[in-house]
Amino acid sequence: MTTLILLPGLACDAALWRHQAPVLAAGGRTVVVADVHQRADSLPEMAAQLLAEHPGELLLAGCSMGGMVAIEAARQAPGRVRRLALLGTTARPDTPELITLRTQAIAEFEQGRIEPLLRANAMFAFHPSHQGRLVDDYLAMVLRAGAGGLIRQNRAVMARADLRPALPALACATLVVGGLDDQLTPPGCAREIAAAIPGAQLALLADCGHMLTWEQPAAVTALLRDWLG
Repeated sequence: MTTLILLPGLACDAALWRHQAPVLAAGGRTVVVADVHQRADSLPEMAAQLLAEHPGELLLAGCSMGGMVAIEAARQAPGRVRRLALLGTTARPDTPELITLRTQAIAEFEQGRIEPLLRANAMFAFHPSHQGRLVDDYLAMVLRAGAGGLIRQNRAVMARADLRPALPALACATLVVGGLDDQLTPPGCAREIAAAIPGAQLALLADCGHMLTWEQPAAVTALLRDWLG
């Protein structure tokens, strides 16, 4: 059976997929939560490492930065990636404004000022109705990445290329999911990806911000099960 690889977002880990992984593994499917984003310094390196460590045909589902890595892996090995699920992600490069914000954040992380900055910005990751029950879990997960992980992964995202030119050549079955209230990757990013990939399916979830797998776990799991066929 083809391996399903779940790719977490920036500074996230297997907890991001805690609702989906057990369900998607039912029936004996091999499900792996990748950690290449914790071990490589650029998106192309992350994708190349992923492909080297998991031979054969792959099904890739990525959230946020994980979606960028999934697109890059499909670009590098189009014959091996059979299905793509891209959640809360964008194919655009960072804007100069975002690069400035990330650079400022990196300076704070280098000085050890991690939790206050993360807590101040965590609210932007969630729809208001989910903030109270999920922000502490989110902070705990991101803090596990540590200052080094936050710095390295932010630099990788800042340096990424524009992935939009690669989208029309992707021939695999693709699901694109976005939150209608996502402030970090607005729904226009999901619409853009879905419009560029031939035959892509688009789903936009109401009452949902950037953390789709936690904010709307049942809806995301159902979409992924359908995508797996």
